[in-house]
Amino acid sequence: MKQLTAITIICILFFAPARAQRLQAFADSIRQAYHIPELGYAVVSSDSVLELQVMGVHKRKTHDAASLKDRFRIGSNTKAITGFIAAQLVDQGKLSWDTKFFEICPELRLNSEPAYYNLTLQQLLSFRTKLFPYTYTYDKPTQDQFSGDEDQQRYQFIQWFLQHPPVQTDDSINFSNLGYVAAGLMLEKASGKSYKELVVALGAQLHIDFHFGQPNADPDQPWGHDAKLSPEPPQDDYKLNWLLAAGNINVSLPDYAKFIQLQLQGLQGRSNLLTKKEFNFLHYGLEKFSIGWFSDTDEHSHIFSHNTGNPGTFLTSVYVYKDENRAYILFANAQTDETEEGLDVLYDELKKRYQAR
Repeated sequence: MKQLTAITIICILFFAPARAQRLQAFADSIRQAYHIPELGYAVVSSDSVLELQVMGVHKRKTHDAASLKDRFRIGSNTKAITGFIAAQLVDQGKLSWDTKFFEICPELRLNSEPAYYNLTLQQLLSFRTKLFPYTYTYDKPTQDQFSGDEDQQRYQFIQWFLQHPPVQTDDSINFSNLGYVAAGLMLEKASGKSYKELVVALGAQLHIDFHFGQPNADPDQPWGHDAKLSPEPPQDDYKLNWLLAAGNINVSLPDYAKFIQLQLQGLQGRSNLLTKKEFNFLHYGLEKFSIGWFSDTDEHSHIFSHNTGNPGTFLTSVYVYKDENRAYILFANAQTDETEEGLDVLYDELKKRYQAR
């Protein structure tokens, strides 16, 4: 038995690094073939980081090499962070999922559409609203319609969109970022802290360094690249500032992996931050999209939750398989059709190598 154990250990020590090297080489070939300046990927379980690599360059046509300290804008993957903060406030009794928006913000009711009077926190965070599907690509409103600092502009933005009539749709789910913007205000009012303070506090709890806006505000960080692979210069995108709670966090891959490991731990009932039931509600409590997470089954009938962030110049995807105790994370500093295709190819390869059948 001792001999067999020794052989097993030798095999693990020899083959695991070799497999990691082969996968890293494959990933870098994908990065180059699909013209992705910088690419990162991770495979994690609840307790282990099985793979974590970042490769390429911060900016196209430069030699500024990638680093594990690099931060990527995660777009709509911010929504799971917002939802998690909401769940903590619900757990603390400061809100309930059924709390109505205008119970927390009654001063906004007078000039708002009556169709929104009964909107609840859960509806705002699960896309169960009739708010129009605003994204950063909309040309209205313009920044000169609002005044003050970022927080004041966001408040005026909420006033603005609540005055617009509801969309006419028979679908139960209506994909609108505006629900997260309104929910963000509810979290601020209930906690007495700004949204950024709430995120930073969560980061301190989890030993994660969350930032906001474009990473390249710091010259040592990656540049995002748009659909034409043009690098985006350091600047504040005021529309993404308005959509802060819906999609404007940036974070490094190792730090984001910690947040995803927390999800796996919580789904197993091994977190003291929320109960197993609460984690399952966030991921799977409602059909198709719950609180920050889409849910689906793959070709092997494995249930998983997932989301993709696409804030214009970055692309980030995450897939969480609770029953297999695996999660797959993919980061890129470009948002092109080729980038999306390349990440899909890499995700399929990661699943092939790490997922139980």
